[in-house]
Amino acid sequence: MTIPPGGTIGILGCGQLGRMTAMAAARLGYRTIVFGPEADAPAADVAARHFRADYAEAAALAEFASAVDVVTLEFENVPVAALEWLCARRPVRPGPRILEVTQDRLAEKRFLAGLEIPTAPFAPVADAAGLEAALTALGPEAILKTRRLGYDGKGQVRLGPGAAVEDAIAALAGAPAILEGFVSFARELSVITARRPGGELCSYPPVENRHAEQILIETIAPAELPPRIAAEAVAIAERIAGSLALEGLLAVEMFLTGDDRLLVNELAPRPHNSGHWSLDACAVSQFEQLVRAICDLPLGDPTPTSPCTMQNLLGHAVDGWPELLAEPGARLHLYGKRETRPGRKMGHITRLRR
Repeated sequence: MTIPPGGTIGILGCGQLGRMTAMAAARLGYRTIVFGPEADAPAADVAARHFRADYAEAAALAEFASAVDVVTLEFENVPVAALEWLCARRPVRPGPRILEVTQDRLAEKRFLAGLEIPTAPFAPVADAAGLEAALTALGPEAILKTRRLGYDGKGQVRLGPGAAVEDAIAALAGAPAILEGFVSFARELSVITARRPGGELCSYPPVENRHAEQILIETIAPAELPPRIAAEAVAIAERIAGSLALEGLLAVEMFLTGDDRLLVNELAPRPHNSGHWSLDACAVSQFEQLVRAICDLPLGDPTPTSPCTMQNLLGHAVDGWPELLAEPGARLHLYGKRETRPGRKMGHITRLRR
């Protein structure tokens, strides 16, 4: 079902991804309504309405559903039950099945294994004994992660030879976990793919991502890769999107090893930090592409108009905004967050390279 301009898009989540999606939607003539419990809500500043409620609040969900034509999301930790409830009333793109896969790192890895798409070796972990067994199977260097939640390095413990397994389990507060064997990689890449309900696919070129303390600090777009590797990365992302019957956006994070193998790390069925560069260096940004995909409009051209770098502004780095505004060729995006905290994503800056 096509939702023409003039319709209303409902967004679950109220962060900066929802903010930039709402701004892209407005340019195409759509209204947006955002839903989420957050008080400091960047998306609420640019949306027509903010339903401030818990995702389990049925009355608020019902009023929200009656006010929108289609529902999407800006982060993947919305309760699946809320999406299932909304699905009976409005198109929900992406749908709950995708969240069942991507909310659980173990389910995600098993899904990818079923497609014979390479990942880091992994094993489920429920307790200290299970962690001991997993370390024996995967090797002494590994990363223990909670199966659910956790981002930007949260909910993770890196383990080395002689690691105290009891301490590692305690660090995750006993949450169900997955152990991933350590991967020695040359570069971290990502591909963002859009898919319409009818199956049309469109992908942005692979980009290279650089992290500090497990938080993305810089994206280089496009990544400087041999054409074969770039094509393989896109093919992997599009195969995953097709297998999930995606309606919307999917970001696929990958490792490129020293011997040119691609391993999928994580999936995110939403706009992604590594796609922010597209706001300034593509005719159609990832946020507009999401709007097009969920409204079943023709997808836009993802070809970069210029190579560029995108830098996250974390914490008090945002205080340098006067200098950044004065920098020739730089494009500053601030998210309107009222509280600055160390490591918090306050904005980003894109630098075009001619």
